[in-house]
Amino acid sequence: QVQLVESGGGLVQAGGSLRLSCIVSTSIFSIATMGWYRQAPGKQRELVARINHSGSTNYAVSVRGRFTISRDNAKNTLYLQMNGLKPEDTAVYYCNMEIYSDSWGQGTQVTVSS
Repeated sequence: QVQLVESGGGLVQAGGSLRLSCIVSTSIFSIATMGWYRQAPGKQRELVARINHSGSTNYAVSVRGRFTISRDNAKNTLYLQMNGLKPEDTAVYYCNMEIYSDSWGQGTQVTVSS
């Protein structure tokens, strides 16, 4: 199994930025496909961005051009740089390792005020 610890969330005004981090306790981080997900109140969890072992990325249409996913394999850490935040980005954000898709951390709350 794997442990994931997210951090970096907070309260920000619309148009602001946040950088989320996720430390992953596993020996196979460098070869794993990782993703950031979010869940807003009353809504299903949705994929925000994904990055594979070679650095190829995919983004949800709603965040494309504003969010950037990246990874530091030496630190077993996944990042999500979020710029141009909108109130509709308000959610709890989670990271996930695709090979252990049932394992989730506690998440980090992002709240964007208008």
